[in-house]
Amino acid sequence: MSATKTKPIKVLGGHARKSPTENLAYAAAVHSGIYTDPGDYPTPPIDEVTFKAAIDTLSAKITAALDGGKKAIAERNHQVGVVIKMMRELGHYVEGACKNDMPTFLKSGFQPMPTTKAVKPSLSQWIRKITQGKNSGQLHLILMAIIGAAAYEVRYAPTVNGTPAAWTTQLITKTRPAATISGLTPGATYTIQVRSFNDATGFTDWSDPVTRIVT
Repeated sequence: MSATKTKPIKVLGGHARKSPTENLAYAAAVHSGIYTDPGDYPTPPIDEVTFKAAIDTLSAKITAALDGGKKAIAERNHQVGVVIKMMRELGHYVEGACKNDMPTFLKSGFQPMPTTKAVKPSLSQWIRKITQGKNSGQLHLILMAIIGAAAYEVRYAPTVNGTPAAWTTQLITKTRPAATISGLTPGATYTIQVRSFNDATGFTDWSDPVTRIVT
């Protein structure tokens, strides 16, 4: 009888779907892990000094882009691409160097790709997903399609220490494509809620609040 073949450990990617700050945090975790023990990872394709310099530059570019300037945002996005390229190269190296040993793999700071596909829960009753917009100060909302709903209403407010300030309300008439909220303050945290409207029963209660930091 042949032995069961173990699936090779793969690095969890999806860098392009992460925000600049999420990519910065992921890269920092890898920097703290992969260079710690040369016995586990003796010959990374990118040396520590070069990788650390790229991370520090990204951190500075993220801070500079908080004012919403187009040039600063373009420079931040370019540096995100530089770091992502390095992360992919290091990830391929770790997949081979760990020799399919999970404890060794985890030392690298990379996250493993799940072996089983999990169903991602919705953020709330009406919000399926929230992503950063193409421009600074924007968020994209993908709403759940509710049977009988003629429209939806979104409200959002800048939030400090868990307390929302003045609410802004926006009417959404369809769930596809994603609705865009614009004019938000980069770097600020916002609380977002949604409710649906039915011609027969009117508005529902507001959904559970969801918070997001805007880039």
